[in-house]
Amino acid sequence: MNDRLDILNIWVDPVNMDQALARVKQFIEQGERPHSIFAVNPEKEFSIPKDPVLYEIFKTADLLIPDGIGIVCAARILHGVRLSRVPGADLMVKICELAAAENYRIFIYGANEEVNQAASQALVRRYPGLNIVGRSNGFVKDENMPELIAKINASRAQILFLALGSPKQEKWFATYKDQLSSVRVCQGIGGTLDTIAGKVKRAPQLWQRCGAEWLYRLLKEPKRLKRQNVLPVFAAVVIFAKLIKLQAQTILNLMESDKVHR
Repeated sequence: MNDRLDILNIWVDPVNMDQALARVKQFIEQGERPHSIFAVNPEKEFSIPKDPVLYEIFKTADLLIPDGIGIVCAARILHGVRLSRVPGADLMVKICELAAAENYRIFIYGANEEVNQAASQALVRRYPGLNIVGRSNGFVKDENMPELIAKINASRAQILFLALGSPKQEKWFATYKDQLSSVRVCQGIGGTLDTIAGKVKRAPQLWQRCGAEWLYRLLKEPKRLKRQNVLPVFAAVVIFAKLIKLQAQTILNLMESDKVHR
């Protein structure tokens, strides 16, 4: 995307939910290869740059959605761009709704067998006409991966959901994308199948609308504190970067003013 935003060391595309869905439809209707959709949040600001392979995967992704409220705030502070969150879990079910309406074929890969099966069944009940043409749990050994790829290709799936967790799902896509013959959209959905299957409860809508879903999850799962302690660091780095940017602009303005008065 030409308007992709730099957020310190990573990127995000300035899309809302409707725009993201329009991009998905474009990929399916006009694409000639698998197109990747990955979520961006503050945690990845610190993990992605440490891994050159992962860094390149995200840099070349086809759509990077503003999954975390921290990324939304950072885009406003650093670029003056108003974004709305596009949670990966919400985009996934919206894609399923679109797929049911347009008769797109879906393959679901990831999570354990119980969750994968329960989530697939729940999605079919929720969206009548949804065409899930294949599925597989996430415990496929490397030596059995050619068999899985053959199964995905034989299904002629246009949409592939990867529920392997990050960064495993992103690296899986980078490794096997060129072997996928019919897939046109591949979204990394992390633990979304757990919520669809009812194993994990998402934050109530009020918490989501307030951008506090991260806090709800932290209160429900205190063990997430180790992962989320990067949030205040991220906020501080964003503010510092903004101050540096303002200082640089002030210096430029003074230099221009000095030229005018000479």
